[in-house]
Amino acid sequence: MNLNKEEKEILDAYEKGDFSSIPNAKKEIAKYREYAKSTLQKNKRINIRISERDLIHLQKEAVAEGLPYQTFISSILHKFISGQLTKK
Repeated sequence: MNLNKEEKEILDAYEKGDFSSIPNAKKEIAKYREYAKSTLQKNKRINIRISERDLIHLQKEAVAEGLPYQTFISSILHKFISGQLTKK
């Protein structure tokens, strides 16, 4: 296994027993689970400026996909950040 310097330091510390459980682990897990759930909700708005030409093209593509253009744009962004977006 190829580890970088930081990963090797973490592994060495773990193997030496330098790590211990945090107090209230179940409470911490629940807290971070709630953070993750909040991250996945579509409850934030953004405003961007794009050229009219690009918007027209996006709207045409959205129609072809049978989606509202804002949903289509959101889908493109999601695919990009999740690594699912590929070139033609």
